[in-house]
Amino acid sequence: QVQLVESGGGLVQAGGSLRLSCVVSGHPFAVGAMDWFRQIQGKERELVGAINEGGSTNYADSVKGRFTSSRDNAKNTIYLQMASLKPEDTAAYYCNARIKADSNTRSSLFWGRGTQVTVNS
Repeated sequence: QVQLVESGGGLVQAGGSLRLSCVVSGHPFAVGAMDWFRQIQGKERELVGAINEGGSTNYADSVKGRFTSSRDNAKNTIYLQMASLKPEDTAAYYCNARIKADSNTRSSLFWGRGTQVTVNS
């Protein structure tokens, strides 16, 4: 069964760094574009960054120049390197991925369960 699992969240001081990982498990047939979202409690989930199969990326204006996403297709893993963290970056961070579970199925969007990032001032 295909699953996405995020890790790497934690508590950090403002100005610090964290690296999040998102692993796709379950031996998917194909993994397409993947995204990072975050959600502050009580607010809507917002897109942080996107990375396609070739490694091209896009970021929300709020994180440009501070966050960098990368991808290891051999490991079905994406990373989000977060630097110069601010208290307003505090949120639950989620990844998603467009995945074909096997050659006979359409691509579907899968989500992980999230990892909490807390930035203290």
